[in-house]
Amino acid sequence: MAHRQLFISDMDGTLLSTDSRVTTESARLLSELTHRGALITVATARTPATVEPLLKDVATTPPAIVMTGAALWDRRRLRFTEPQLMTDTMSAEVRNLCKREGVNPMVYTIAPDSSRIEMFVYGQPGDAERKFLKERSGNPLKRINLLPEGDEPRFHSRTVLQFAIGKAERIYAVAEQLRNRIGCAVSAYPDIFQAGMGLLEIFAPGVSKAAAVDRLRTLTGADEVTVFGDNLNDLPMMAVADRAIAVGNALEAVRDAADEIIGANSTDSVARYIASHYCCDR
Repeated sequence: MAHRQLFISDMDGTLLSTDSRVTTESARLLSELTHRGALITVATARTPATVEPLLKDVATTPPAIVMTGAALWDRRRLRFTEPQLMTDTMSAEVRNLCKREGVNPMVYTIAPDSSRIEMFVYGQPGDAERKFLKERSGNPLKRINLLPEGDEPRFHSRTVLQFAIGKAERIYAVAEQLRNRIGCAVSAYPDIFQAGMGLLEIFAPGVSKAAAVDRLRTLTGADEVTVFGDNLNDLPMMAVADRAIAVGNALEAVRDAADEIIGANSTDSVARYIASHYCCDR
């Protein structure tokens, strides 16, 4: 009987090279393996708006884990599946707490037809936010709505994520309050592109890359799951995988948690590892 292997890689700092792109060699290897029957996908904090352009030359078949596990993304149908939405009450509580602490998260909602993200940004974005928004504007899979702070409603229906960028110390402090006071799922980790900055992701309770990995394991019927990561938000999925792999450039805590450490993200290490460990019939 065939042994079904599922390979799941984080993107930034792991599958993506130092220029934040999938190299030609990695795209070739992963696509060839997929055509041979390999189950390969990604688990990322990104939304499909940036996942799809980055993977345009990479063939994959299982759904992608997007927004740190808040939803799966069907790359063939270009639709969200199994979104984990905040209640309207929780969405409002999160906004209120964040604003009291000087953090202004962007609100991500899923359109009613599940085809795109509707993103709401209130008030004047800072430098880090402007850079983030510029890189994501004009994409049909994400519509960005820039609105005055006074136009903000009490809550947004179908909220899947609230996301903020800020000084790391403040981000981590707000994350702790959100966990203790509201009980939502929170991911706070360093911004690998901007020293001293932190990223804050706020979700419905139970959302994590780990929970999404377990859903994919069931969905694909995989006998063995191997994951690849580099940052703190990869630790939960590493804990539930059969084999956890850290790239050489991973944070120390990630390397310590890994079963194996491979080369850096600059050397096609993830694709090469999968090519050497995939067995289509064993």
